Amino acid sequence: MKMTPRSTIFGSVLILAAVVLVVVVLPYLTGSDMPSEIFRHRTDVEEKGRAVYIANGCVYCHSQSIRTIDWGLGAERIAQAGDYIKDTPILLGSARTGPDLSQEGGEHPDDWHMAHFINPRFTRPNSIMPAFAFLGKEQIHTLIDYVQSLGLKDADHRMLRQRTWKEEATAAFELGPEGNLVWLNEHIPQGWRDIPNPYPASGAGMARGHKIYQDNCLGCHSPIGDGMGPAQPWIYPPPLNFTILKNREISGGILYYQIMNGITGTAMPYFKRELESEKIWDVGNYVAVNFINQSDANTEPRGIDAAYEP
Repeated sequence: MKMTPRSTIFGSVLILAAVVLVVVVLPYLTGSDMPSEIFRHRTDVEEKGRAVYIANGCVYCHSQSIRTIDWGLGAERIAQAGDYIKDTPILLGSARTGPDLSQEGGEHPDDWHMAHFINPRFTRPNSIMPAFAFLGKEQIHTLIDYVQSLGLKDADHRMLRQRTWKEEATAAFELGPEGNLVWLNEHIPQGWRDIPNPYPASGAGMARGHKIYQDNCLGCHSPIGDGMGPAQPWIYPPPLNFTILKNREISGGILYYQIMNGITGTAMPYFKRELESEKIWDVGNYVAVNFINQSDANTEPRGIDAAYEP
C-alpha cells in the first residue's frame, strides 16, 4: 500500500472514528445514570463555588478521580461513574500537579482552606500553587464550600466530624494553655504518652528534622515554634505554641501521635501518609530540642537499637 494523500486521509479518519467509538460512543451506550451510594445534589452555594473552581483553572492541576492504582490523600474510596452523574462538565482532570481532590471534603477544616487559598505557602511551604487572595473572602468562602463537598455524602460525614471536634478544640483552647494541654493529652492513648522518642537527637537526625519542619510546619508554627506563622491570622484555634510546653509532660510519643494523626477540628493535618516513621520521630526531636527545650530522646524504656544506628 502506498502512502498517497488519499490513503493518508482515509487512515486518519479511520483512526479518529475508532477513538471516538471507544472513548465517546461505547461509554455513552453502556454507561449508567444510576447514582452511587455517596451521591447527593449540591447546594446552590456549592454550585457557585464550582463555577469559581472552573473559572480559575483548578482542574488543570487537580484531578477528581481516585483509581485502583492510586494511594494517597482520599484513596479510601475508588471513584465511580455514579459519583458524577449531575456534573456538567465532569472535572475529572488528568494532571496531578497538586493532590487529587475527589475526596477532599472534610480532610481539613474551613479555616485551613482559607489560609491555603490566601497563600498556599502558609499551609504548605513547598507548594507551587498560586495564591488566590485576589478572589476576595466572599468568593473564597464559596470555593471552600465546593471543595468541602467533594466526596458528597462521605464528605458530609467528615465535615460533621470536623465541626464537632472544632467546638471541643475551641473550648479547650479558651481554657488557657494548661486546660488546652490537658484536653489534648487526654485524647492520646496512654501507651503513646509513655513512649520516649526512640531515636537519639544526633546531628544528622536534627538536620533531617529541621528540613522536615521547614517543608511542612513553619507556615503555621513559625520558624521559632511559637505558633505565629503566616497562616496564624486565618486559623482558630491558632497553631500550638511549642515554646510554652517545657515541664508539661510532653513525651516523644505524644508528639509522634499528634504529627501522625493530626488534631481533627483544628488546622493541624495528619502526616501519616506523607512522612515515614523516622521522619516523624526526627521532626519530633527537632521540636523538642529547639522549641520545648526538653527532650526524652533515646531514654528508657528502650527496646533493641535499630540496626543502622551507630
